[in-house]
Amino acid sequence: MSTPPKALSVPAIRARKGKVPIVALTAYDHPTACEIDDLVDLILVGDSLGMVVHGLPNTQGVTIDMMVLHGKAVVRGASHALVVVDMPFGTVEESPETAFRNATHIMRETGCSAIKLEGGQEMAPTVKFLTERGVPVLGHVGLMPQKAAMLGGFRTQGRKTGMAEKIMADAKAICDAGAFAIVIEGTIEPLAREITETVSTPTIGIGASPACDGQILVINDLLGRASDYAPKFVKRYAEHATGAREAVAAYADDVRTRQFPGKEHCFE
Repeated sequence: MSTPPKALSVPAIRARKGKVPIVALTAYDHPTACEIDDLVDLILVGDSLGMVVHGLPNTQGVTIDMMVLHGKAVVRGASHALVVVDMPFGTVEESPETAFRNATHIMRETGCSAIKLEGGQEMAPTVKFLTERGVPVLGHVGLMPQKAAMLGGFRTQGRKTGMAEKIMADAKAICDAGAFAIVIEGTIEPLAREITETVSTPTIGIGASPACDGQILVINDLLGRASDYAPKFVKRYAEHATGAREAVAAYADDVRTRQFPGKEHCFE
């Protein structure tokens, strides 16, 4: 029998900077976590579950209870990959103390190894407060879905000089505050590359740059599960939605023509 892969830790992910690329994916349930655990380094239970699982129009309606429910399921299916759970909108902004209370609640209830929060310079004091008290933090700069309305929608970030300078400052602030890695989302390639070369913590890109220290995608996008729409930065490796519809259509036809269940599916 092959030896199960060793469980990855926060220091192990941090040590990947400039070395072995970090492979990350989202997951929202136990079966998916079981399927991908030995293939990836980091599993993010993203608040994107609000849109791709619960059908919400954005991520702002996601609650702590939702993150805990899905986080528990994923942690049960992961023995190798580092599991990180998103802090939903409104759970970290009030104060560092509130963020600490909510983060420790999520970690205690789910058993995850770290949390992720969106924000730059304005969230650096909170990141510092958390990390100094033993809460590992994955940062997130560039396009921030929780603040998409304020940013003018899901638009590529960093095209204007002032915005590029701000995103760079955001990344530096989160790095200096103690984040063990930083997600860079929806940011022009040269800026994401420059950030990666500048900060000492690993960067994980999504719609950013191949120069990032790792990459992450929403698993539903990668597998073609949900819709015909896919952002430019997504590469589809399968078409599960098409295959699932074909399977269900075949099942429906078998039921209507009384070909299923057959004798082999029945108990004598």
